[in-house]
Amino acid sequence: MIKFAYTILYVENVTATIEFYEKAFGFQRKFVTPENDYGELITGETTLSFASIALGESNFTNGFERISPNNKPFGVEIAFTSDNCEADYENALAAGAIAFEPLKEKPWGQKVGYLRDINGFLIEICSPM
Repeated sequence: MIKFAYTILYVENVTATIEFYEKAFGFQRKFVTPENDYGELITGETTLSFASIALGESNFTNGFERISPNNKPFGVEIAFTSDNCEADYENALAAGAIAFEPLKEKPWGQKVGYLRDINGFLIEICSPM
């Protein structure tokens, strides 16, 4: 049986990114390597992880596209459900997130808003379905 276990985002600064997600969303740090090149957060059944650009370069011989907060985001998002979207959206902004799309109620009744993290990755804050 195959199971979705990790999402790993390659970032310039693993420790700063872990600290951002702790402050912005209240996640707890699972661990960070002594080299500060890989870290994980406790986020539920699927682990959200961060790895350094250098580690990515050592893993991928053909290279990879780096994220930049100055460019349009990739067509991929991390989605977090929330019982209080407004408060969690505002808390993330206070922690350094960048507003991308304000919270809106969708025709099916779900609240959805988008932020970018300190690296430029898209984050969706949404009410549960």
